[in-house]
Amino acid sequence: MPVPRIVPTTSHSAAVHAALAQARSRWTVGRIGAIVGAIAILIYTGRLSDLSFIELCNGLGAMAALVGKFFPPDFTHGWHYLQATLETIAMGLWGTLLAVIVAIPLSILASHNICPLWVVFPVRRLLDAMRAINELVFALVFIVAVGLGPFAGVLALFVHTAGTLGKLFSEAVEAIDLGPVEGIRATGASKLQEVIFGVLPQVLPLWTSFTLYRFEANVRSASVLGIVGAGGIGIALYQNFRAFNYPEVCAILIILVVTVSIIDLISARIRNSLI
Repeated sequence: MPVPRIVPTTSHSAAVHAALAQARSRWTVGRIGAIVGAIAILIYTGRLSDLSFIELCNGLGAMAALVGKFFPPDFTHGWHYLQATLETIAMGLWGTLLAVIVAIPLSILASHNICPLWVVFPVRRLLDAMRAINELVFALVFIVAVGLGPFAGVLALFVHTAGTLGKLFSEAVEAIDLGPVEGIRATGASKLQEVIFGVLPQVLPLWTSFTLYRFEANVRSASVLGIVGAGGIGIALYQNFRAFNYPEVCAILIILVVTVSIIDLISARIRNSLI
């Protein structure tokens, strides 16, 4: 027996087209509203930021004259600056290492697909607080506790980086495939075993990439912490700036650029081998 075909009536087809047209209209209005809102926010924040590109153009000549004073670079104290740069790298390394040790458990506790909301919410707020405060502020606090020197810089980098890596690590955990985790859970494994054998193998390459990037960033940040007495090349950089020894400032900046470039090349090789 043939199945009767249902032919849509004219009124039904018109209703469908009308609904589609109404949905497109709402979508268009929403897009226009979002664009107008974004433009308004940009204009308002531009006024708050005191953006004045005319002043920038007017100051280009003075800036070029200042940059001209940096050359030729003076490497008279190059060996001393190199040693201070190695101290800066050590600060970045230890700050990153300590941050990773703390960020791993915090990131697990901050992941919605692993822990309940009553655990996730306070841990995320803790990570927000650690990440929101600049390393310079943390360095000033730790200098009071441990005195001047690179250890205060290490602690400052550690706290700020732990907040940043904790957030990045947790986002990686929330993006995993839950199939392997559920399979391990079906065998009667504990929660810790689910994390070790179901979560970590999926996120380790991405975690490594995030860690290497933050190490590069921490070396750059450590070069500034010397301004407040937290060790590293920043002390020499600040002193030479204050003494108007621009050729020596140029030498320090060249050493920093070469150092960060070498670190970036090594990090890229490690990332390519893991991802």
